[in-house]
Amino acid sequence: MDRRDLLAAAGLAGPLLPLAARAASDTPPGPVAPDARVNLWPGEAPGLLDQALRDHVVVRGADPGFPDRAMEHVRTPRLDIFQAARPNGAAMLVIPGGGYARVVIDKEGYELGPWLAARGITAFVLFYRLPGDPWRDPGNVALADAQRAMRLIRHRAAEWKVDPARVGAMGFSAGGHLCADLAARFGRTSYAPIDRADTLDARPFVAAPIYPVVSMDPDFAHIGSRTLLIGKEATPALAAEHSPERQVGAHTPPSFLCHAEDDATVPVRNTIALRAALRAAKVPVETHLFEQGGHGFGWGPRTLGKPAHAWPELFLAWARGHGLLG
Repeated sequence: MDRRDLLAAAGLAGPLLPLAARAASDTPPGPVAPDARVNLWPGEAPGLLDQALRDHVVVRGADPGFPDRAMEHVRTPRLDIFQAARPNGAAMLVIPGGGYARVVIDKEGYELGPWLAARGITAFVLFYRLPGDPWRDPGNVALADAQRAMRLIRHRAAEWKVDPARVGAMGFSAGGHLCADLAARFGRTSYAPIDRADTLDARPFVAAPIYPVVSMDPDFAHIGSRTLLIGKEATPALAAEHSPERQVGAHTPPSFLCHAEDDATVPVRNTIALRAALRAAKVPVETHLFEQGGHGFGWGPRTLGKPAHAWPELFLAWARGHGLLG
């Protein structure tokens, strides 16, 4: 079965553009396909409680030039890989958002994968399990998948032409929460080790939570994400455990943050709180607050003509300064 057959089987088929053509334009149209796909876990992911659960993709937008798909249920967490044509050894785990109710495929995932790959950075788009599905310890299954992904990338680094020391993480909205959670709690035991990959470090080299959900404080949390992740009646202790600004420490990796101040969905206060915590822990942090952009601006046509469109280049310059590119 070739890559097109795999995509068709998963409901992701469409007209495919070569990576070079996709990267050549600032806002290229049409869907792309990853270069490879690998499941995170050998066999079933741990802790499944209902065998009826199935991966399920929905199409949310009708414009074939700018596809908008999402996975509303994830039984088989995986990495979709955009291999750099001229790899410099750097890798980024890309974690799309979706309010912990879904995982976005195109925006925040397949948009950024080719952009990074065109700049020598191999991109691994993470499709992680969702807390609303039937899993044991549902509030930590996404973190378990992110930890496993980091370890698997390092375990197979030679195969993917990646330097295992230079694997960062980037996430958006709820995926930004998962990115920040991984950066803060990379050492938490969230699953039982299953193979040699699990002997490796899950700490990202750098972290980039983009317009992230951060705090579980009900005063400024994204309530939908909070409810799905920890429940409406979560104790203060549970809320603190899942609030990255309460968990960062000296070993949290250098972080790049950006947010639009007119975000009406996830208040910019989330990013400001995370920045303050990183600064207090003496973790290097760069922060960009844009006047306009709203929530979920990603990268592409939604940000054309606005300063927020520049955020990937700002990230790249910052990451270069921290050694991601070698």
